[in-house]
Amino acid sequence: QVQLVESGGGQVQAGGSLRLSCAASERTFYRMGWFRQAPGKEREFVAVIMWNGGSRVYADSVKGRFTISRDSAKNTVYLQMNALKPEDTAVYYCAADRTLGAKYDYWGQGTQVTVSS
Repeated sequence: QVQLVESGGGQVQAGGSLRLSCAASERTFYRMGWFRQAPGKEREFVAVIMWNGGSRVYADSVKGRFTISRDSAKNTVYLQMNALKPEDTAVYYCAADRTLGAKYDYWGQGTQVTVSS
């Protein structure tokens, strides 16, 4: 069974930085991405990277502050988060897709990111 193991979440002051990691137990994914869900809000897209070509797409709310990257040898995707704001507080989920369908196929357990003022 495919598993996505996340790490790197925590609590930081506004303006600080965190780097999230997501290690997949298997390769053969078209894309891997990050989503987040804040209390009382629905899950929203954050960033995605295509595995082969490395093209990236970001949500407008994080563009210029967050960077998604991958390490093919380690089958791992990262999310570098800089200039964090309190509104970035959420549970962050790693997701992987090998069908390019409307839904991602696999999801991590989620990791909490809390940004204090």
